[in-house]
Amino acid sequence: MWKNVLKLFLASIFLLVSCAPVKVQMPSYEGKTFRQVLSGMKNVSGVETRFSIVSLRDGRERKGDAALDLAQNGDMSLRVYSLGFLAMDLSSRNGNVKSSRPIAPGRYLLLTRGLRACFFWWDMKDNTLAALGGRYILSDAWRTVWVDKSTFLPVRQKVHLADGREIDIRYDRPRRNGDVWFQSRIRIEYNGYSLTLSVSHMSFQSSSHHRLSSEGEEEKRND
Repeated sequence: MWKNVLKLFLASIFLLVSCAPVKVQMPSYEGKTFRQVLSGMKNVSGVETRFSIVSLRDGRERKGDAALDLAQNGDMSLRVYSLGFLAMDLSSRNGNVKSSRPIAPGRYLLLTRGLRACFFWWDMKDNTLAALGGRYILSDAWRTVWVDKSTFLPVRQKVHLADGREIDIRYDRPRRNGDVWFQSRIRIEYNGYSLTLSVSHMSFQSSSHHRLSSEGEEEKRND
């Protein structure tokens, strides 16, 4: 009898522990306001990130793993691998884009302007800041970004194009690498094309220590 009581007691303890809510760690900015955090982000001149990528168009899906080095001015080096082999090598220098394979116009826009806006979401000139419910709304003439008030991370962005169409970007699943917090799942859509990114790594480079060479490799400046 006592064995059965002990088993029942242990089972109830296990059930209580397994059902206890898991506390999710969230970003902390040590009392800084959102404007102060944005001001600090102005020093970021480069983003290095790694992610898996799913490209979808007309029901056709392509999957791969990508490595992206992106500079604030739009220079970039993007390499996409499929089954361990290099499937696409795309680079942009001073507005000149080169790719190892042909790219449809819609997908090209997502891989260039879409990725740049996606990862440099805070980089706006003459922006305005408003608050609505649990969101900050950061905007300028060409972009609108909705930012979660509790994490200071973007949840949605719209890039307004000259022809009246838009690139729609949605973010979720906050994650941290070292001191860098970021949204680990991102979906970018434009004109029937979509890219879904599952980000595993992100790091920032400051303006005084980072630039992209012509080969797309990170170089360090001597102070």
